[in-house]
Amino acid sequence: MTGRDNALWLQFWRDRRTDFHQIAVNSLLAQFWPSLNMAHGSRVFVPLCGKSLDMLWLAEQGHQVIGVELSEVAVKAFFKENRLRPVRRRLGKFTLWRSGRLSILCGDYFALTAAELGQIDTVYDRAALTALPEDIRGQYVSQLRRIVPDTATILLLTAEDLELEPVSDETDDVSDEVIALYGKDFVIELSHVQRIDEADSQAFAAGEAGLYKVFHLSSKTPSQA
Repeated sequence: MTGRDNALWLQFWRDRRTDFHQIAVNSLLAQFWPSLNMAHGSRVFVPLCGKSLDMLWLAEQGHQVIGVELSEVAVKAFFKENRLRPVRRRLGKFTLWRSGRLSILCGDYFALTAAELGQIDTVYDRAALTALPEDIRGQYVSQLRRIVPDTATILLLTAEDLELEPVSDETDDVSDEVIALYGKDFVIELSHVQRIDEADSQAFAAGEAGLYKVFHLSSKTPSQA
């Protein structure tokens, strides 16, 4: 990500222009997470996490959760709004905020190393990929491959504007971009496609408007590569 993009993201949080923040746990996370059959205590990585309430939900399922977020404003708000008292310490170029099963590394995702992140069992990407400019997404995935073990699975939620994306009943039509970015290293399963608009009043009010796709990615075996 460029310095310009970083500066813009930080300014969004300083100005409280955070319409992208969902005010409730993502309904698709609660619906599709159980299908991963993750063991109690599994370590879950949430890239570009903001102050997402999804992290609380994952911790409540018994998982160790670690996010990475550039904005200190967002990290501080997450712990304050959820009445958590984190312990902070420096870790390389990052500040690690930790409370119980919840940890957030405050700093630049693209500067993160595998050693700083530690062992990861699953990645939960709630529209982090599609929030990035298209020319940055390849770098995002390359960085993920560097810092996350090959054995980790990924639950990927993509979000697209309804005005820009035609709605199709073909739920097995995996987007070309996901194939291009992940297809070399992962088996890609498209689990669900959902349009959320004013007709779904509860989800719409929670800030979930858009066309959502849920993917389950698992690393290819040598015979599949």
